[in-house]
Amino acid sequence: DYKGQKLAEQIFQGIILVSAIIGFVYGYITEQFGWTVYIVMAGFALSCLLTLPPWPMYRRNPLKWLPVQESGTEEKKQADRKPKRHAKS
Repeated sequence: DYKGQKLAEQIFQGIILVSAIIGFVYGYITEQFGWTVYIVMAGFALSCLLTLPPWPMYRRNPLKWLPVQESGTEEKKQADRKPKRHAKS
């Protein structure tokens, strides 16, 4: 559903943003760029774990689909059509 997709996107962006800020600050304080990368990668892994599987919190508002049509009606409609004639050039 669209609301679940929006929630997943907000969670994903929020975790990435927070982990980037924390990683930058910690890396700046320790003067180690590697820690920044590790913290951002951990945030990415956490956000993937929370947003990629179809958790029930993302499926609260299911879409309403059209009812299934009988397959015989399509064949009947195609048989009723007249063949098209192409104009000669």
